[in-house]
Amino acid sequence: MEKFNIAIDGPASSGKSTVAKILAKDYGFIYTDTGAMYRSVTYLALKHGVAFDDEAGLVALIEKYPITFSQTPDGQLVFCDGEDVTAAVRSTEVTNNVSEVSAHGKVREELVYQQQKIAADGGVVMDGRDIGTAVLPDARVKIFLVASVKERAERRYKENLEKGIPTDLETLKEEIQQRDFLDSNRDVSPLKQAEDAVRIDTTGMSIPDVVQAIKDVVAEKISQG
Repeated sequence: MEKFNIAIDGPASSGKSTVAKILAKDYGFIYTDTGAMYRSVTYLALKHGVAFDDEAGLVALIEKYPITFSQTPDGQLVFCDGEDVTAAVRSTEVTNNVSEVSAHGKVREELVYQQQKIAADGGVVMDGRDIGTAVLPDARVKIFLVASVKERAERRYKENLEKGIPTDLETLKEEIQQRDFLDSNRDVSPLKQAEDAVRIDTTGMSIPDVVQAIKDVVAEKISQG
């Protein structure tokens, strides 16, 4: 298959990462979890005592502790300067503060540069908040996934229980609504649908159904040349 880039954007727990991983595997493309990169910076800030509003300090962390990925039979692992942080970056403390960290222009500038390097040769499935608008504006396929707050909270609740993370469903709903607001209203690269992105509401849809819906979009884009 021709190597092209697929950009998948959408709010928290809309299913981006799950379907992106499946698509990358099915197409033989590289999966890039940009959210994990911002989570890694947030984790580093917590670990090294850097304030979330210290933009220069956060950028210094990125430069000092390189963020890398590794594919394994069990899935993708995330590393900060060689330390496996795959589980650590999914903690509640990281989740509740990543929006503030990712709002800094210099932080986004540094990570976007790294993301664009990864996708330079095509054959990448990348998900995040601003992939189709800022990171890969020329991506052949752009998808914008959405779902109701209720369903997204229930998905995150189920994931947390499976990971043994104590969680209150109503608190999750409030946190997701707050993160939606922060992501959509930040000054730098806010969460929004690219004009040429295809919007898919995943509320009530199974993962296979979402994957197939995106594959249908891909097939249409390829047929158009």
